[in-house]
Amino acid sequence: MVVEGAVAERLLDDFRLLLGAGVELVGVDRERLADPVGEGGLGAHGTVDDPGRQKGLRPTGGVGAVGTRPVRPETDPYRGAFAERSRTPRMEFAAFAERAERLAAEPADIETTRLVADLLAAAGGRGKSDDLATVTRFLLGRVFPAHDTRTLDVGPALCREAIARAAGPNVGAADVEERLAEAGEIGAVAAGFDFGGQRGLAAFGEGRDRLTVAAVDAALRELAADAGDGSESRKRDALFGLFNRCEPAEAKLLARLVLGEMRLGVGEGTVRDAIAEAFLAEASADDGKEGNDGDDPTLRARDEAAAAVERALQVTNDYGRVAVLARDEGLAGLRAEGLAVGRPVQAMLAQAGTATDAVEAFGEVAVETKFDGARVQVHYVPESAAEGGEGLGPRVYSRNMDDVTDALPEVVEYVEARVSVPVILDGEVVAVDDDGDPLPFQEVLRRFRRKHDVDRMREEVGLRLHAFDCLHADGEDLLDEPLRARHDLLVDVLPDAAASVEFADDPEAIEVAEAAALDAGHEGVMLKNPDAAYTPGDRGRDWLKRKPDVETLDAVVVGAEWGEGRRAELFGTFLLGVGAGDDEFATIGKVATGLTDEALADLTERLKPHVVSEDGTEIEIRPEAVLEVGYEEIQTSPTYSSGYALRFPRFVGVRDDKSVGDADSLERVARLAGDGAE
Repeated sequence: MVVEGAVAERLLDDFRLLLGAGVELVGVDRERLADPVGEGGLGAHGTVDDPGRQKGLRPTGGVGAVGTRPVRPETDPYRGAFAERSRTPRMEFAAFAERAERLAAEPADIETTRLVADLLAAAGGRGKSDDLATVTRFLLGRVFPAHDTRTLDVGPALCREAIARAAGPNVGAADVEERLAEAGEIGAVAAGFDFGGQRGLAAFGEGRDRLTVAAVDAALRELAADAGDGSESRKRDALFGLFNRCEPAEAKLLARLVLGEMRLGVGEGTVRDAIAEAFLAEASADDGKEGNDGDDPTLRARDEAAAAVERALQVTNDYGRVAVLARDEGLAGLRAEGLAVGRPVQAMLAQAGTATDAVEAFGEVAVETKFDGARVQVHYVPESAAEGGEGLGPRVYSRNMDDVTDALPEVVEYVEARVSVPVILDGEVVAVDDDGDPLPFQEVLRRFRRKHDVDRMREEVGLRLHAFDCLHADGEDLLDEPLRARHDLLVDVLPDAAASVEFADDPEAIEVAEAAALDAGHEGVMLKNPDAAYTPGDRGRDWLKRKPDVETLDAVVVGAEWGEGRRAELFGTFLLGVGAGDDEFATIGKVATGLTDEALADLTERLKPHVVSEDGTEIEIRPEAVLEVGYEEIQTSPTYSSGYALRFPRFVGVRDDKSVGDADSLERVARLAGDGAE
């Protein structure tokens, strides 16, 4: 038996990945590998048929036992990931995986918080390894901070292929998919294979170091940066190299991390509390000693520590950064952390409510038009106002903190021409016709995430910015200022685009304002507490949304069924879910009505990379897309895991402006089912 052609090339590629990127094989002639062995190629055991023309592996006296030499960084995008070496002690990935197993098995919330705090202390305690920021993000299934728009761009199919390759030549992607159908999640599947790890390298000398958290982080960051022709193949190679070095627990954690599905029972609130427990316990105790007002000083100090962490998270959207701040600078550092122009924050959100609710809660109510547009956050530092003369051109971020600047050039031009001080603005972009009248929301989405033909679409669909809040102006953070003051500053910095506000203290006046907004073609009105601060990411009772339209749900696509007839190549029906806590979704119905062929083709194309498994015509899909769905009523039903079903659901549109975390919750469904309104 001989090895030739593409098989021989793959063997060498696999061998190189086993050694780790950052090295290359000296003297390997790929053209000769393509020849049959009898004409000078390599035999099955690496023997050379023509010693006089030896071009295979040979000792060179260089780096390594098999004749390798360093590759220049620019020729190998993955060198840093596998050749990571540091004088700073690093947490082994196996140690992280072992602690993750304990977390997943722990049912008690209090004990889970303690375990997470212990893990954070081990990852970044003073004098120990310094993987604190990375471990904190990994716990939440993130490689990058929430505000960072970079993604790994690795779907379930690519992950399965990498696992199959690392599992050995007798395992294919179909075998992995079959095991996935039985196990139900990719981590358990990855843990079930016996990967090469370091055992296969023992014959070549000392072997390689075990995987560290830092090495995995570096590999995934470099993988995210890879784009263009051949990037999918290179990503598969990189993941193969990582999986091949994994023990079962490491493989389980890695597979889940790559797909952002950690299944540890650890939510953002747990990590927030664990940061406070791990690094602020002493500061909390010191603060507690000063209490003399009759309450429990220890509990008060603990609450203050958690509040300081929460506040820092609101302005940074980076759990890793906040954990490091808590460790290195304590309460003072957390409290001093502020907004940064160019770093988006989560939007403040509203609940549904009535005019009477608002008057009873606020007394005087700030009444604003509710625009039928897409939420945006605008960041800008004019060069004339920047230190050193280097400004930041207008950047526009979506509600999900995605950078959509390039799709909205008229917003960029508008802000650049009118704003003279550094600002962070909150508002909406609305599609308008030639007369400036608002168009339906779906017209906005035709523009919102477009990467190509932007100029052509700009001619077809015009946009207008309506700003309704100012979070930062001229070097001052305004989150803690009342809405009245923030709106006054908004009018100062961008008067032409500032949404108007009326103040009313009785429901009838609010209804008059609402009628005027509807007559102008808008969606309704927002009812706000004029004395409230701006709390990023909070859906509290200080903002109420009132609109008379038929109620809809924002639901997540968790499955699909293939269509029939002329739609046989498209997903024809979509299984919907609503948030049920801990990144889980409870099913509530299927929708097929209202979907055009164009909409089906678009959804099929965007969801195919996220297919987890197929069983006949039924497809399981990783939660990625949010659909707005109308319905006649919500009924109790044993058919779906939520316990409810939508009666006569119909597709309204794709909510590209929302992430799956913004979808409606099972709690809201229960309220709607109970009395028909919120």
